[in-house]
Amino acid sequence: MRANAETAAHYTMLLYNEPMAKHTTWRVGGPARHYFQPADLADLSDFLRSLPASEPILWLGLGSNLLVRDGGFQGTVIAMQGRLDEIEVVPGNRLKVGAGASCAVVARQAARAGLCGAAFLAGIPGTMGGALAMNAGAFGGETWERVINVQTIDRLGVVRRRTPLEFKVAYREVKRPGEEWFVGCELQLEPGDAEKERAEIQRLLKQRNVSQPVGEASAGSTFRNPPGGYAAQLIEAAGLKGFRIGDAQVSEKHANFIVNRGEATAAQIEKLIDHVKQVVEQHAGVQLQTEVHIVGEPA
Repeated sequence: MRANAETAAHYTMLLYNEPMAKHTTWRVGGPARHYFQPADLADLSDFLRSLPASEPILWLGLGSNLLVRDGGFQGTVIAMQGRLDEIEVVPGNRLKVGAGASCAVVARQAARAGLCGAAFLAGIPGTMGGALAMNAGAFGGETWERVINVQTIDRLGVVRRRTPLEFKVAYREVKRPGEEWFVGCELQLEPGDAEKERAEIQRLLKQRNVSQPVGEASAGSTFRNPPGGYAAQLIEAAGLKGFRIGDAQVSEKHANFIVNRGEATAAQIEKLIDHVKQVVEQHAGVQLQTEVHIVGEPA
């Protein structure tokens, strides 16, 4: 079932028992009880106010960095892809970005405007909302290094503007004040040469294509890099490169990626994650921490 309400730009979409395998980059995941795409910020605010206070909420961007278990998500998924995706150059060499904007598009738009410092975002396979939520990074750059303010929304639909000082930001982790979610931000960039910035983006993407399993079904990096080291090196040293459980496999190209070779289940992927953790700890004495978020119920 779906309900649509036409607007000038987008439409509201509400689906019931929507398979999350259709919306995650691992191509696995059981059904979400409710799957909602807002037309705009006002629509999102109204919808949040309508939800029971106890309703579990899962925010979804491009579906990377996420494993939804085979039993699905017994709550409401709020899908931001293609929604709240505005990108605007504002005075002071700043970029105003909606949470639904693709990080790769943000990088390209900044370069087109002659603004430098956002090229690293081209290597993040998600939206700005997800990048803000986890301080996503690539090629040595991190999202919050460029953030000067954010917009958040809470369960009552109240929108706030906050500064980075109101958050505790660390490596792949951002602690927020209460139950609020990101709906936009402003990035501080520097003026520069548009052609050089575009060339830098192409260089970084070429580097990524050489070293990562681009084109295969993965969720991005599976584990956080431990202090002073690299998860991929530890996994490879433990002899796990190419190791497989069903159709879930440690990538033969980059050991910190787990790929779905075709018919993997979420349970197989989670079992492989746990196996990698166990073997690496036995081999190197290091407890790997997952970078991907695991949600939902087992089948």
